[in-house]
Amino acid sequence: MIQTITILGGHGKTGEPEPVSRIDLRMGDIVSIVGPTGSGKTTFINDIELFADANTPTGRRIQFNGAPAPPEYRDDPARNPIALITQHTTFLSDLPVDEFLHTHARIRCTDSGQGEAAIERTLAFANQLTGEPIARASRMTELSGGQTRALLIADATIICNTPIVLLDEVENAGIHRTRALELLHQYQKIFIFVTHDPRIALLSDYRIVMKGGCVTDVLRTDDQEQKLAVVVSRLDDLLSGLRERIRMGERITSVEGLV
Repeated sequence: MIQTITILGGHGKTGEPEPVSRIDLRMGDIVSIVGPTGSGKTTFINDIELFADANTPTGRRIQFNGAPAPPEYRDDPARNPIALITQHTTFLSDLPVDEFLHTHARIRCTDSGQGEAAIERTLAFANQLTGEPIARASRMTELSGGQTRALLIADATIICNTPIVLLDEVENAGIHRTRALELLHQYQKIFIFVTHDPRIALLSDYRIVMKGGCVTDVLRTDDQEQKLAVVVSRLDDLLSGLRERIRMGERITSVEGLV
């Protein structure tokens, strides 16, 4: 059973060693990767997904419980401990949601009753993250971006049950971010968000700062930032409410809390 993931530093775009030479992630951590566009955020999570062992352009090494990834992580998809959810979902086949989840549950759950219960929990989880409920009869390609990301996050967390979930800028899909983090905190997994969103960053346990292809700092969310996160969340909720009112065709004369 995986208890820790260790990222051993490599080098940046110009070849200089990374200022942060070691990062230890533990089960239950929710982490944000932050930095300017082009700073190496997606490359960082790609190194984790690829079980890098000084064999990628960054030279990083990824260890599980203090050792390199065992061969079965690479060779047996059912034993791969990592799920990656990106902004791009064009790979999904045109299956109904119910068939998609049942197919995955048959692979992951040996008991059919257990599989059906996992599907129910997955849909309940996903429908807390998106404004429009996901119907079992809907086809995967008919779902909105927010519904698709919500379903994939729930699927990775519950049916797939991988200990490490990597999420690449999923805030752009319109999922309910605060509720997502509240739900994810209930599972003892490592969740790593690549994000530009201050709400996700401040609600994470800590954030890894990237610049020039390097990890330049690791900042644990302190008490002051936790208090600021409440203010940021309130402002974000106001903007989300405004977007929803415009989406529903309302005329905007004022925004409560701002005007």
